[in-house]
Amino acid sequence: MESEKSRNGVNHFENIACPFCGIACDDLEIGPSGSGSLKVLKNGCARSVAGFGRPLVEPNPEVDGKSVSLEEAVATAAKLIRESRLPIFCGLGTGVEGVRAVMALAEAGGGVVDHALSASAYRNTRVMQSSGWLTTSLTEARNRADLFIIAGSDIHKSNPRFFERVVCNEASMFSDNPPKRTVVFLGEGLDQSAATGPRVGEVVTIPCKTDRVGEILDAMRAIQKGAIITDETIGGVPRATVEDLFARFKAASYSVVVWNPASFDFAGGDLTVQAICEFIKEANATTRSAGLALGGNEGLPSAVSVCAWQSGYPLRVSYANGKPEYDADLYDAERMLAAKESDLLVWLASIGDDLVPPETDVTTIVLGTPGLKLSRKPKVFIPVGTPGVDHAERVIRVDNVVSLPLRQLRQSKLPSAMDVLASIQAAL
Repeated sequence: MESEKSRNGVNHFENIACPFCGIACDDLEIGPSGSGSLKVLKNGCARSVAGFGRPLVEPNPEVDGKSVSLEEAVATAAKLIRESRLPIFCGLGTGVEGVRAVMALAEAGGGVVDHALSASAYRNTRVMQSSGWLTTSLTEARNRADLFIIAGSDIHKSNPRFFERVVCNEASMFSDNPPKRTVVFLGEGLDQSAATGPRVGEVVTIPCKTDRVGEILDAMRAIQKGAIITDETIGGVPRATVEDLFARFKAASYSVVVWNPASFDFAGGDLTVQAICEFIKEANATTRSAGLALGGNEGLPSAVSVCAWQSGYPLRVSYANGKPEYDADLYDAERMLAAKESDLLVWLASIGDDLVPPETDVTTIVLGTPGLKLSRKPKVFIPVGTPGVDHAERVIRVDNVVSLPLRQLRQSKLPSAMDVLASIQAAL
């Protein structure tokens, strides 16, 4: 439960949820650091320290690079959307309320909705849509799993506290002295530094090229069905190593295969996700196993969930005909911009400062953090606050199980993206 206390006479906040990673750790302690910036006092990671530590900057909105009032920027943005043939609403780095406002504006403006990171999300979505999957939550994995297989993904980089919070916790819900766990890193160059502590019994490393992880899971699926594989190597890994991994899997009481779909950025990357999920589904006939997809940064789970709630579809939705139409290929924002199928890009990036628009000649409106690293001036730039820092909001956790409240931690003149988007919609 959130609380506000005094440390050395200065107010600080406890049990704060972090918006800068898909896990949305909710145990942070945050205090002021001077000049309006914040400091992580406890339970931070590199992402949270950088995010909360950004200085408070409150610039004016800009139109054509010139400083203007918020009202003028909103009016200009509304005029551009109103006159656009087919606007694209993308980026979507925000929380639940921000995405709701984007959806409402897109419907009113007859535009397309997509997230900047939806390409990675769709490696999961296509598998879930076509053949289904069996996944777990962070909490269940934390309390029940005795074997973690990290499949081709540098989880410590994308979700820094995953091992600390889920894998290496010393106690569980069901035991104060739970059994040790085995952690298997299946891939090349994966950061294993966080897989330490008394809870971790054995760390196994299986060097394997990321685009061949699926071959190993498919081979294990075949072994599971009784097939005999005679090749000396499987996916570039000795057959004996794969057989040993399968034996560990069969001996586990509850195994969890963990991946970040962003890691499978190659042709057919969704087939790697499918190989993982099909193996898990079939394994549950005789044992207990589940998948756990991580990543989910820049508000991606919130965007997918809210879009599904309000349109019935998981992103890549068009309101050009006055009703939601879904096509995962046709309404891919990146493809549409490259093909010059849109004449206006509305970009929202209120969480991180690296979520920048793609290089395009299309007229661009940006609602972003003041420190957003833009390579070129957009037609309209409206600085907005960060949810969980400058204003309250909610965010969906990467396992899509819970929404977590984000608290306002400092006083800022920066408007929320939700309020700006609502103002633009009212001015259409």
